[in-house]
Amino acid sequence: MSEKITIEVVYALPDEQTLLKQTVPAGTTIAEAIQRSGVIARHPEIDLGVNKLGIFGKLSKPDTVLRDKDRIEIYRPLIADPKEVRRKRAEEGKVMKKGGGDA
Repeated sequence: MSEKITIEVVYALPDEQTLLKQTVPAGTTIAEAIQRSGVIARHPEIDLGVNKLGIFGKLSKPDTVLRDKDRIEIYRPLIADPKEVRRKRAEEGKVMKKGGGDA
């Protein structure tokens, strides 16, 4: 009998989060688990060639072998480049405040 592990596959949109728990054979990779989970059928916009993947917030490759209780996260592409947003804000003379005190 082959050993089984329990994992989660997570994909979040701005207004909804999909979290799918599943049991897979030990030795399953991230890509295999995503295919088995059915998350791509629910969210056809997911493209494993484009979307970055991670385990608990750490970027990982699709061929990474999973361990028991891993949470696979499928990341959406950024809508706005944070550096570009900061540059535009600086051009407009706006200041971003951090914490208390006078800016």
